[in-house]
Amino acid sequence: MFKNKTLLITGGTGSFGNTVLKRFLETDVKQIIIFSRDEKKQEDMRIALSSDKLKFIIGDTRDYNSIAQAMVGVDYVFHAAALKQVPSCEFYPMEAVKTNVYGTENTINAAIANNVKRVILLSTDKAVYPINAMGISKAMAEKIVVAKSRMIPDGGTILCSTRYGNVMASRGSVIPLFFEKIKAGKALTITDPNMTRFLMSLEDSVDLVLHAFKNGKQGDIFVQKAPASTIEELAKAIMELCGKKSETKVIGTRHGEKLFESLVSREEMVKAQDMGKYYRIPADNRDLNYDKYILEGEPNLNEVTDYTSHSTERLNVAGIKELLLTLNYVKNELK
Repeated sequence: MFKNKTLLITGGTGSFGNTVLKRFLETDVKQIIIFSRDEKKQEDMRIALSSDKLKFIIGDTRDYNSIAQAMVGVDYVFHAAALKQVPSCEFYPMEAVKTNVYGTENTINAAIANNVKRVILLSTDKAVYPINAMGISKAMAEKIVVAKSRMIPDGGTILCSTRYGNVMASRGSVIPLFFEKIKAGKALTITDPNMTRFLMSLEDSVDLVLHAFKNGKQGDIFVQKAPASTIEELAKAIMELCGKKSETKVIGTRHGEKLFESLVSREEMVKAQDMGKYYRIPADNRDLNYDKYILEGEPNLNEVTDYTSHSTERLNVAGIKELLLTLNYVKNELK
């Protein structure tokens, strides 16, 4: 699918971009364009990888001309550029809007104008029943993808989204922080022992995006099924892996945090297609002439529940340790 094709990754210097590069640089992809506004990270990546297939463009998705120029000759786009730290977005909500909402619209418009074949938005579980600025802005990004997809004629750019939970050991993950504090003999700070979060690896997130590329239809949202754990059990698992015990302090939830996250809402579960490892949520492509759809209600809405980190498979300490040991970051920390 990617043979002799050009792939552009917005926000490509982040955790996801680095994982994609490891997967794709040795394939027959023609070129990978890293589009981001962090020149230091771009320089570090350029030196570390030293590949002729890589092209680096400094720019910002907030600026349409910036992303439109970068999109010339591109076949596929992974739109990963985002503000994703929940507390930061609570303090600076308009910055989240500028990057996550306007940035997404600019990226999609530029892709359509340049006849890009497919665009995949990377979204988050926090976009489902959002209570914080980050989640609200990503929910709006998803809505933009679906709204734009309705306007594209057959044969035009395919727009899809992927939605996933916490990516273990990625930027902003609590896992590196726990390892650091345990090794330093410091107390672990836990927001709420009973708080649950989905657990998936960066490799899983790339698999999800590739699944969306291969199977996505206009406006689809793809969700990867994932196990979850409580924050308390996660801390215990890391302490056992390190062979050290640390005091834990409960500090209470931070700005904008939820007790559990949802990957698929109850309303979406009614129409979701179970694809084994994934759920496919098709776009609602009805128009505004609702009289035509009077018989098309959602009679099963009261019979389904949303897919949450409380209702999914719950890992115990042993299960969490087994999962953590699949991560390169953890393997390196335990050497």
